[in-house]
Amino acid sequence: MDYGMSVRLDRPFGQAAEQVRAALKEQGFGVLTEIDVQATMREKLGEQMEPYLILGACNPPLAHRALGVDRRIGLLLPCNVVVRGDGEQTVVEALEPRIMVTVTGQAELDPVAQEAASRLEAALDSLTSLTA
Repeated sequence: MDYGMSVRLDRPFGQAAEQVRAALKEQGFGVLTEIDVQATMREKLGEQMEPYLILGACNPPLAHRALGVDRRIGLLLPCNVVVRGDGEQTVVEALEPRIMVTVTGQAELDPVAQEAASRLEAALDSLTSLTA
């Protein structure tokens, strides 16, 4: 199983990042954390790189269900979504939630992971129908 799902968008990074936040919200995810990797690498290491954000997306009902199965699942939460520049395009990648089942070996997490994956896939799919 691939550990991520992705889409490539023909639009500027800033516009894509805003659209990703909106698409996640539409699927019931809030962005709990936002890490600007580009700024961090520049400030801490003096290194230059493409625009790169890591969004920590959480769907509270799904997180609650997962925690009800396994309290340690918080080690794998929230769902990370990466938005990164790639030339004139922007790549959006999300961690495949079904990896939780593989990592933990807890089959009881499968329905939660399936729903999270469906919602993330719907969010990514919605981005491809938007115009630049």
